[in-house]
Amino acid sequence: MAANIKPLADYVLAQQEEAEAKTASGLYVMEKSQEKPKIAKVLAVGTDAKKVKKGDRVIYKTYSTSDIKIEGSEYLLVKEEDILATVK
Repeated sequence: MAANIKPLADYVLAQQEEAEAKTASGLYVMEKSQEKPKIAKVLAVGTDAKKVKKGDRVIYKTYSTSDIKIEGSEYLLVKEEDILATVK
């Protein structure tokens, strides 16, 4: 469905990565207790976005996104200026 969403201007369409269900020491964390990661995969970029491209993994500001849900899938719309870094 993400192919039908085309961000405008300098907005970036991304999908948040899933939180780890297990800690580094091997303990399982309940879903309610998991902190959502601030890393997302870029699915599409607007025509004015210059520094990120489709397929990048990015770290974004927590409260700067517009969360949307379409046909059971959740997506984020983030302004390019609110993306803090790319992750390799």
